[in-house]
Amino acid sequence: MASGWSGTASNFGAAAPRAGTSVDAVTQFGLIAAVLVLFAVSGGMLWLLGYNYDGLSGSAATKIHPSTYLIILLFAWRSCTFGNPVGYCVHVADRRPATALMSVIAVVLLVVVIVRQRPGMAGMIDTFVASGLLVLMLGEDDEWTFARLPTVIHAVMTVNGLLALVEFATKTLVFPYRFDGEVFATDPRSSALQGHPLVNATVTSIYVLALLSGSRSLPAPLRLAMIGLQCAALVAFGGRSAMVVTILLGGSYLLFHGFRKLRTGRVNLLGAALAMMLAALLPVAIAVLASQGFFDALLGRFVSDGGSANARVEMFEIFNYLELRDVIVGPSVDLVESLRRINGLEWGIENPFVRMTVYQGAFFTLLMMSSFGLFMHEVARRCHPGVWLPVVGWLLLLNTSESISSKTTLLTKVAVLCLALYRPARSVIRPIGAVRPFAETQNRSTSF
Repeated sequence: MASGWSGTASNFGAAAPRAGTSVDAVTQFGLIAAVLVLFAVSGGMLWLLGYNYDGLSGSAATKIHPSTYLIILLFAWRSCTFGNPVGYCVHVADRRPATALMSVIAVVLLVVVIVRQRPGMAGMIDTFVASGLLVLMLGEDDEWTFARLPTVIHAVMTVNGLLALVEFATKTLVFPYRFDGEVFATDPRSSALQGHPLVNATVTSIYVLALLSGSRSLPAPLRLAMIGLQCAALVAFGGRSAMVVTILLGGSYLLFHGFRKLRTGRVNLLGAALAMMLAALLPVAIAVLASQGFFDALLGRFVSDGGSANARVEMFEIFNYLELRDVIVGPSVDLVESLRRINGLEWGIENPFVRMTVYQGAFFTLLMMSSFGLFMHEVARRCHPGVWLPVVGWLLLLNTSESISSKTTLLTKVAVLCLALYRPARSVIRPIGAVRPFAETQNRSTSF
């Protein structure tokens, strides 16, 4: 009996550890390409290629981001080249259980959305399925891939920041955000490579925080220059919440880090001199930029927000019109749309938890958001301790818009930023070979 069970287990699980010790070249280059497309291709760019990603009209296939298609294809390819597709799924799920749980829940709830004919099918795929599958593949800890991911991210974000400043200076948007092809002429904010200005502001804010406490391999002067560029781009994107979060969290981190350095008694004289010089020049630079009108658009958004702050209060009024059953399982979509118009929420419900509860129900929201919380905890746990800074920034910013309750690639971008820029030292990472095959463990237990 024992030997028969051992042989069956061996046939099922033995291929996983041996096949997983080496990631094939197609998967390696594919992951790099997927991250490049993820960060560099926006809906505005896709529209110029005849791909209506951000609108409602057109083929349903165009509502999924190209990077998501690439991630799904890569996962299928890796599963096949692994030698045992089921064994591969078990293998990556063992390394990233919370990520696997979120992926499974997202797929199950996707089926529920389709059956109930609710909005959000593309959102479930782009937001949760894509991020889950990509993190599962990155869970193999391939050194070749992780050695190149930071370079791709830094290059794209640098181009994104430069393009934002060019658009700001010339008042010409290269890849403007479009909804069914229509450009919002009243919104002059830069769109750069990330598309919507608020998406740009969120990604840039998290990236700045990541540069502060992560990216240890970059020389200090280069990191400082990149932070300056991204902060200038943040003004061009006009994200008020992103600017406030960046200043508060980034400033607090710099003060804490500075005091800790002083307490150790080991201060780099060149670094200290550079910091003092920058501290003296920064007010002058800000005054010059302000006199040239660089901050006018951003300050204007603080003065007049177009009713955005009021909408975040009015959105709770919707629950006054709903019965308990509607809150739990979700009311009819027609009722929700009517209530939105009545309460002046034509531009959307700017909170992911409230929006998902209104459209999908509290039970659906509890499942999805619980798995999301476990996913973020698992991503952060596999990173350098400094990752708390961008993670806190992300958790604050996601509550200022619909974010993960609608179609977005933000979650995937944040996960990649954390895993790539906060990768711990190689000695800390558990090698794949350290994962004992299930069959080997079973054989040892039966030998006694």
